[in-house]
Amino acid sequence: MREAESAHIHLADAMTLATAGADGQPTARHVLLRGLDPRGFVFFTNYGSRKARQLEENPRAALVFLWRELERQVCVTGSVERTTPEESSAYFRSRPREAQIGAWASRQSEVIASRQELESAYQEFDGRYAGGEVPRPPFWGGFRLLPDTVEFWQGRLHRLHDRFLYTRDRGGWRTERLSP
Repeated sequence: MREAESAHIHLADAMTLATAGADGQPTARHVLLRGLDPRGFVFFTNYGSRKARQLEENPRAALVFLWRELERQVCVTGSVERTTPEESSAYFRSRPREAQIGAWASRQSEVIASRQELESAYQEFDGRYAGGEVPRPPFWGGFRLLPDTVEFWQGRLHRLHDRFLYTRDRGGWRTERLSP
């Protein structure tokens, strides 16, 4: 991640998040990595969104980072848990006010009649919290993916790429080289 950021890759923190609900139907979308620590990878969303509903039904997911400019990819799989309310609130307070208002205004993944409906909701919440702190909506927060596997792929000449699979193993990590 530091190398991708140092290479000035636009949205180096963008990752594909793949989920599947109880029906097994997979879906994928891009989200932004907003925290990384020894426990895992953190992103935030509306808990009513399709991705959040799927994660509640099936708390397993995959992440993919693709940094084409570095010919590098990182794939992560694991279980998912909600962040604590304190973590969610701390991140929410760090967001621009406009994004905080947007979190209140958007009924993420629900059908709406028009763009005007969304903009009217934004104006309503903008007025409601004018001149004051915008509280975190109770339906908004984070998820942390706790990695079971991390695969690093590095492009090389003649398609003889380097691939390394790290698998969580009794408190540590087992490393294996994979054929490209």
